[in-house]
Amino acid sequence: MYRWYGLADVPSDWGACVATIGVFDGVHRGHQRIIARAGEIARARQLPVVVITFDPHPDEVVRPGSHPPFLTTSRRRAELLAGRGADAVCVLPFNLEFSRLSPDEFVRVALSERLHAAAVVVGENFRFGHKAAGDVPMLAQLGEKYDFTAEGVPLLVDDGVTISSTYIRERLAAGDVAAAARALGRPHRVEGVVVRGHMRGRGLGFPTANLETPPHTATPADGIYAGWLTSLDLDGAEVSRWPAAISIGTNPTFDGQARTVEAYALDRTDLDLYGLHAAIDFAVRLRGTLRFDSIDALVEQMRIDVDQAREICAGRPE
Repeated sequence: MYRWYGLADVPSDWGACVATIGVFDGVHRGHQRIIARAGEIARARQLPVVVITFDPHPDEVVRPGSHPPFLTTSRRRAELLAGRGADAVCVLPFNLEFSRLSPDEFVRVALSERLHAAAVVVGENFRFGHKAAGDVPMLAQLGEKYDFTAEGVPLLVDDGVTISSTYIRERLAAGDVAAAARALGRPHRVEGVVVRGHMRGRGLGFPTANLETPPHTATPADGIYAGWLTSLDLDGAEVSRWPAAISIGTNPTFDGQARTVEAYALDRTDLDLYGLHAAIDFAVRLRGTLRFDSIDALVEQMRIDVDQAREICAGRPE
C-alpha cells in the first residue's frame, strides 16, 4: 500500500482512482462500510482505492483545544485501512489555510488535480470546505464539473445506535470496552512505549508492562480489564502476544497520583519489555478501581482478577 503525506507525494503519473474521504479515526464498522463500497466501485472500474484523511484532526485547527482522544495512532489507522482494501492512504496536512478552502477549491485541490478521482465515496453526513459549507449533494454537483461520480453511504445503525467515533469514545470513557469492540469490529487498542514504573507489581508477583501512551490517546476508564499484551517491532508488526490482566488508574492502595496503564502477561514473570513498543487490546472490564486496606487483600484480589482474565481470554479469539 502507498502512503503519501501531502499531495506532493502523489506520483506525477498517478492515474484515475476511487477516493473516499474522512478522518477515519478508529476505522470502525461504519468506516469499514464506506471503504467496502469504494472497493466495490473500484473493482467494477478496475481502479485503485485511495483513502484521503487528515493530520492533525480538523477539530484541533478549527476549534483549538477541542482535540478528541485518538482511537488509533496514524500508523495503526493506515494498517487497518490497508486491511480493508485501501491501495493508498493520502494524509493531507490540515492547517488554517487548508480549512479556508471553499468547497470547490477543496475538490479541485484534493480530488481532481493530483488524484484524478473518477468516483468519490463518503459518509452521508460528510461535510467539506470552509465552515463545512459543502455536503454530499454539493459534492455530486462538483463531480459533474470535475468529472467524477459521488455517493453518500448511509450511517451504520446497530440496535438503535449510530456507530461513530464519538459513540466509541463515550463507551471507552464509561469503561464499556465490550461495546466499543462491537462498534469497532475488534478490541480497542492502546499503544505506547514500555517504561519503568514503581516496580510494585513485580514485588507482588505480578510484573506489569507500564505503557507510556502518546498524547490524546483514548484510554478506557479507570479499572481492571481482561485483554492482551502485544510487543511490536519498529514497523508496528506484532512480535509476541500474551493474554493479560490490565490495570488503569492511580493505584489508590499506594496513594498514587499519576494515572498509569499497565498489563500483566498472564503467568509470565520472565519478560523484559522495557523500551519496546507495545500494544494493549481490551476485551472486558472486570471491575472498577478499589482501594484496599492491606497488601494481602490487594494480592488476593489480583489473583481473582488474573483467574477471570485467563478464563475470558481462553474463550475468545485473539
